[in-house]
Amino acid sequence: MSDFPYKEIESLEAIPEDTHIVHCAFQSLDFRSIRYRLVDKSFSDCLFLGCIIPKEMDEKIDLSCLVLPKLGMPYKAFTNSLYTPETLYEGYDPADPATFADCFDSRIYREYVSRGKYTQDIRETLGRTIHDHSITDAVSDFVGRYEKHNVVSIMGGHAMKRSDEEYMKIVRISKKLTENGKLMVSGGGPGAMEATHFGAWMAGRSEEELADAVRMLSHAETFRDRGWLESAFAVCEKYPQIRFRSLGIPTWLYGHEPSTPFATDIAKFFDNSLRENQIISVAMGGIIFTPGSAGTVREIFQDAEQNHYRTLGHESPMVFLGTSFYRKEVPVYGFLQQMLNHERYKHLLLSITDDENLIIKTIMDFRLEQ
Repeated sequence: MSDFPYKEIESLEAIPEDTHIVHCAFQSLDFRSIRYRLVDKSFSDCLFLGCIIPKEMDEKIDLSCLVLPKLGMPYKAFTNSLYTPETLYEGYDPADPATFADCFDSRIYREYVSRGKYTQDIRETLGRTIHDHSITDAVSDFVGRYEKHNVVSIMGGHAMKRSDEEYMKIVRISKKLTENGKLMVSGGGPGAMEATHFGAWMAGRSEEELADAVRMLSHAETFRDRGWLESAFAVCEKYPQIRFRSLGIPTWLYGHEPSTPFATDIAKFFDNSLRENQIISVAMGGIIFTPGSAGTVREIFQDAEQNHYRTLGHESPMVFLGTSFYRKEVPVYGFLQQMLNHERYKHLLLSITDDENLIIKTIMDFRLEQ
């Protein structure tokens, strides 16, 4: 067995031309359509993950290979790509809101709840674990296309209204950072998360177009209001995004909160702890913390720990939007400063402001040490 990483093969076109194929990982491929190309090939030390393998291939795969079949789940456990709004909302028609109940995302959530969010069923837990591993791998491939300091996360509450001042600040921050080459990341749900991806979606658009899109969204302020999802799809249709991308990382644990269709790429997880770790660990360019509740507070201390220990090899900015909120209502900023002054925490790059332009400058000025 080689000490080198397996070469990941995620499409039939990427299959090597070699007669003897060694040390490759084939993910979720259906080999039946290329039987003719496999007649003279053999495989050693390869992984076949959720593939459909015709009987003609059986004798070509030696005992050094690992073959894990499809698991028959309603989702693709061995997925080789991230979700998109189109794949996640397959079956949903914005003109008929009732169809949301039967879209791909809703079907998975119902299955997830019916089998138990914390089930003991070994087949189910295996499927979810493999799925989340596959999504983690897809996230790594996706963010790997960007310079590390260009990946930035925004944290904040799901209850933030579209009419809130903080919502629009997040939109403008995300829009500007996206236009300046940053990949914006969030938990992929409503509220502050939606604002992150809405801003990225409107990158490259004029102030007049942004104002019109905001008007289109204004009729439904939260995800609990009728028309929340439909209005987002209406904006996507009127102002298609073909240049800029953003990454949403939601979870079926909170599956009652719809994933925002403004995220062009979606990494949806079953395990919320894995999901949280992804949102924080990929943001090597810094994290902007906006007003939120318990989940956001947990993320603050998780990020502080990561920076303290330099888990990823370096520290990155922790930028707080909301001086009154984070100094008085949820006074974590003062606590972090005190811990930093007493060297209980180290390597924290802290800043706090209400000025969105200062936040943009802080993120844009940050560079990783070589």
